[in-house]
Amino acid sequence: MISLLTPTAARIHINLVILLRALSGLGEGVLMPAAHVLLAQWSIPKHRSLIVSAVYSGVDTGSVVSMILSGFLCDHGFAGGWPSIFYVFGAVSCVWSIAWFLLCYNTPLEHPRMSTAEREYWKRTFDTEDSAAHPSTPWRKILTSVPVWALAIAFFVEDWGFFTVVTCIPLFIHDVLGFNMQNNGLVSGIPFMLPGLFSPFAGLFMDWLRSPGRLSTDVVRKLFCAMGFTITGCSLISLPYVGCNRTVAVLVLCIAIGGSGISNPTFVVNILDLAPLHAGKLMGLVYVVVNLAAIGAPLTVGALTSHGSTRTEWRTVFYISALMNALGGVVFVIFGSGNRQSWAEATDDKLNYESDETNNKEPVGSATDSV
Repeated sequence: MISLLTPTAARIHINLVILLRALSGLGEGVLMPAAHVLLAQWSIPKHRSLIVSAVYSGVDTGSVVSMILSGFLCDHGFAGGWPSIFYVFGAVSCVWSIAWFLLCYNTPLEHPRMSTAEREYWKRTFDTEDSAAHPSTPWRKILTSVPVWALAIAFFVEDWGFFTVVTCIPLFIHDVLGFNMQNNGLVSGIPFMLPGLFSPFAGLFMDWLRSPGRLSTDVVRKLFCAMGFTITGCSLISLPYVGCNRTVAVLVLCIAIGGSGISNPTFVVNILDLAPLHAGKLMGLVYVVVNLAAIGAPLTVGALTSHGSTRTEWRTVFYISALMNALGGVVFVIFGSGNRQSWAEATDDKLNYESDETNNKEPVGSATDSV
């Protein structure tokens, strides 16, 4: 709805546009925590990497579609070109919201159209105790958890590279590689096809490696983090040296974003590894840190490329992002974890509840003893 109002607001005053963008950000701020609450209830642990990575591959798919379609609408759209971008995506969002309200339920067992066979399968394969538990939030233990902060740092680094690319690479492609607006949208969207394709396969491979007799979840998460960061970092370092060869530059960009398709599923599913019962709150906390990258990356690029957007200036941008990938990978490999944390168990609350119930019961025979 906010997108539909943006073109009108732009014609009235820039402050209205800023207000609408702020409101849009507030609306999107609850999206990731809410999605993780549902994923904790709708994903079987042994298939969790595949399910979560498949769901979040929609982010990359949306980036591809929006970049390509926005470039086309900007040149050939209705209502003067660029306003049609907001009208089209705003209308699609409204239709999607209606479908979401009609089809989405908190847990599989609450879904009215689930068959008896599906319901029985879910009861056999999912921890119904976790599904029914509503423990209090151990905020002190969360805020002092080393694996949580290692995840937040690594996730911040991954999104720094992502926002550098998604926000600023169109500028690099236009200023340095010389693509026009329509081709810019197409070329900018091509690299994001790879994470959308790679992420589900990466999730499937992670779950295969985590199966009994192979590797632990902890080792798998750290392995894929290191692989993704290494691929992305090396690609960004090499990008300034490809010269004016557009084909090679786009190929290197594809490899760089492809590395994100390996590391990003690790971080989004790691929240469910650490504390599935607190997935929404943990995602909210981690995403506060992650969203600093959405602010810092474009500001850094703007400051470093303010003297003409030259190849030398962009080299510095890519070096900084590659260095951050290296540091983030080291932090996660040393301090991260793929294991459920002790403070994230439901059993403690259950035992405390049962203990209280036992203490509140009147001892058997007490009435007789008092006579």
